[in-house]
This record gives sequence, C-alpha cells and structure tokens, in this order.
Amino acid sequence: MSRLWSRFGVRGVAVALLLGGVGGGYYLGEDREAQQHSIEAESAFDAQQAEWDLLRERHAAHIRATAAQRAAEAEAARKAAEVAKAAAERAKKAEQAASRKREREKQEKEEAEGATKPYTGPIPASCNEYSGNRKIGCALLLDAGFKIAEMPCLDKLWTKESGWNHKAENRSSGAYGIPQALPGSKMGSVGSDWRTSPATQIKWGLGYVKGRYDTPCGAWEFFQNEGYY
Repeated sequence: MSRLWSRFGVRGVAVALLLGGVGGGYYLGEDREAQQHSIEAESAFDAQQAEWDLLRERHAAHIRATAAQRAAEAEAARKAAEVAKAAAERAKKAEQAASRKREREKQEKEEAEGATKPYTGPIPASCNEYSGNRKIGCALLLDAGFKIAEMPCLDKLWTKESGWNHKAENRSSGAYGIPQALPGSKMGSVGSDWRTSPATQIKWGLGYVKGRYDTPCGAWEFFQNEGYY
C-alpha cells in the first residue's frame, strides 16, 4: 500500500510539474507575444509619426518655396512695371518733343508761306507819290501799257475792294487779294505765289481790268454804277 501510494504520489508530482511547466510556458509565450505586439505597435507609431513629421516638413518647405516664388514674382513684376513706366515716360517725352517740333515746323512753314514776297522790279519816278503796294501797282500799271492818268482810278477801285491789302480775304465769297479775285486761285495763272506776292496779284488784276473794261477808269466807272466790277 505504501509503495502504491508512493508511485501515484511521484506520478502526481510529475504531472503537476509538467502541467505547471506547460502552463508556465504558455503564459511565457503569451507574454512574449504581447511584448512583440507592443514593440511592433510602438515601431509602427514611430514610423507613422516620422512620416507625419516628414509630410509636415515637406508642406512647410512647399509653403516657404511658394512664398519665395511669389515674392520673386512680385519683385519681378514691380521691376517690370518700373521699366515699363520709365519707357512710357520716355516715349511720352519723345512724342511731346516731336509734336513741338512738328508745330514749330508748321508755324515756320506758314510764316514762310505767308511772308510777303518783296517786289524787286523798277519803280518809275512818276510813282514816287505812292507807297507800299500802291507804289508797286503804279509801276506795274505803267509796265502794262496804261498811262499814269489811270492810276487814280485804279487806286480808288482797289481801295474800295481791298484797301490794297494783298492778304485781304472775303470769307463769305472766297474773294482774295488786292483785286479780290474770285476765287483767289485764279491768280495762280500769273504765279504760284499769288497768296503772298502783291506784284502777282496786281498783274492778274490789271489783266482782268484790261480784258473786261479796257482801262482802270472804265472799271472804276462800272464799279460806281453797279457796286462791283
């Protein structure tokens, strides 16, 4: 009986030890697995955190790069605007200078065209009692074959018409010059300087008078009766 109990006792102890070892191994394995999961989870978190940090850094770098690019573009635009403004100012000044030059040249041309062309022909002594355009008229009257006695009639006729002003212009009718040719361009048949040359106007006027009235006194008589010639 004692031996049997001894055998069963030894076996029980062995079984208990075995079960304890198995149980301990199981729990030890579970603990190691739990530790492994914890390490893996921590590693995953660290990796995720590192990835987030990298993304945040990249985003911050992108923002800085974008801000720098925008600042550079703004600076380039400002400089371009300054260059364009300076170019526009130069162009404006150049155009103003060109405009002033054109205006000056136009004025000089008008003054040159409007300047009275001087008479350089001979003036007989019999015409010395007259002056200015009348004196030229007297000289050309004699040169055209009229007698000096015709000069008083011519003087009265053209005094009435224009006051012997070679720039006299009737804007309503278009008559122009000493003889008040209508239109004034008719006098171009004598000379292209008909606007500024008293001599050209007088020559044309004397030809007109001779063709229609024979003499200045004949033209003056007609004028007195009709109010024109």
